[in-house]
Amino acid sequence: MNINSDYSQKIVINHHDLPWVASSNPGVERRMLERMGNEVAKATSIVCYQPGAQFKMHHHELGEEILVLEGIFSDETGDYSAGTYIMNPPGSSHAPFSKSGCTLFVKLRHLGPDQVDRELIDTKTAPWHQGMVPGLSVMPLMRQGTGSTLVRWAPQTYFNPHRHYGGEEIFVVDGVFEDEHGRYPAGSWIRSPHMSLHQPFSKEGCTIFVKTGHLLE
Repeated sequence: MNINSDYSQKIVINHHDLPWVASSNPGVERRMLERMGNEVAKATSIVCYQPGAQFKMHHHELGEEILVLEGIFSDETGDYSAGTYIMNPPGSSHAPFSKSGCTLFVKLRHLGPDQVDRELIDTKTAPWHQGMVPGLSVMPLMRQGTGSTLVRWAPQTYFNPHRHYGGEEIFVVDGVFEDEHGRYPAGSWIRSPHMSLHQPFSKEGCTIFVKTGHLLE
């Protein structure tokens, strides 16, 4: 299965416009943003656990990143509420479940040998740092290799035009993100190819998950 697998193409999707697709596990559904493979796949998805849904212990050969959007996600290491970021490195295993239900932003099978330690951040309490322009705050998430970052835009924040070597991936967590190409409300996923150019801003304010430099394949 190949969904939005051509990294040379810009993709803009709001996941709320996509259908839920059943997974191999009862009670777990996905909205597929990108996918290269079948049940074992390099993928970016929105994943919904119904209350009581669970997976058996399984292995992540090439790792995963999870951002909990709603509800409480759990595995044998603990319970993780909305706003929690988890990076499970290549070679890790777990048996995830959700007692009350949850919705996740998930990236699978895209990590490499420079990501070796599990990372866990509660973005509701972790510190923000001043960004490159007034009104912009950043929170580093994955600190190993090509990292992921949470970026918060105060209302009426404008950034300079710039290009992204290796491309850029954005998921709008809340608010409305914009650039000269469009307006992207919460739930939007934007993947821009290597050396793409834009001038982003937010009139209303927003929080976005950002990953850069990983789209050279």
